[in-house]
Amino acid sequence: MLDKKEEKKHWEHIYQTKSPLEVNWYQTNPSMSLELIEKTKFNKEQRIIDVGGGASILVDCLFKEGFKQLAVLDISAQSLQYAKTRLGETANQIEWYETDVTAFQPVHPYELWHDRTVFHFLTHAEDRKRYVRALKNTLVPNGHLIIATFAIDGPSKCSGLDIVQYDAPLLCAEIGEEFELLEVRNETHITPAKVAQKLTYFRFKRRFVSLFRV
Repeated sequence: MLDKKEEKKHWEHIYQTKSPLEVNWYQTNPSMSLELIEKTKFNKEQRIIDVGGGASILVDCLFKEGFKQLAVLDISAQSLQYAKTRLGETANQIEWYETDVTAFQPVHPYELWHDRTVFHFLTHAEDRKRYVRALKNTLVPNGHLIIATFAIDGPSKCSGLDIVQYDAPLLCAEIGEEFELLEVRNETHITPAKVAQKLTYFRFKRRFVSLFRV
C-alpha cells in the first residue's frame, strides 16, 4: 500500500505521462452518473461535489444542464489543470480542491456527493473510516450520495493499484446505517483500450438524524 505522498506522486505521474483521453476510467459520456443525479430530483441551485473528478467531463455536462454550484476534488493537480484548461472561463465558476479525500475539510456543506471509482482504492480500513468521516462532515442531512466501484466480478486492480470490490451489503457496511440505499445499477465500462470493466453504482440518501433523543 502506498503512503499518501507516494499515492499523490503515482496519480501525478499518470496524468503527466498520459492524456486524460487514454486513462482507463475516462468516459466520453458519463451517462450513468447523469441518470442517477437526475433521479434525485436535485435542485440546480444546490451544491454538488465530484470526488475524484479530476479530468472527468461530468462537471462540464452538469454545468451545461444548468447546475450552478459545482465543485471538483482530486488528489492530482495535473488532472484538475486538464479540466480547468478544457473549461476555459467556465472554470472560474467552479470550486476546485486539490487534496486527498480522506483529509478533506469542506468550507461549506454540499447536498450531493458523487464518487466514481475513488472509494474502491481505499484498501486500508482506517482510510475508509476517514473517507466516511469526511463524507459526513460534508453532506447535509437528507443529502444524496452516489458511489461507483468495481463490481464483485470486476477488476481487482486499477492503474497498478489494488482495489476493493463491492456489492450492496459490503458497501452499506462501510458507509453505515446513516445512509439509506435507494438504488443499485450495474455498468460495463469500455476503456479507451477497449477493455470491459464491470462497475456497480450505488445511490444513497443520508437519513436525517436528530440531535435530540427522547
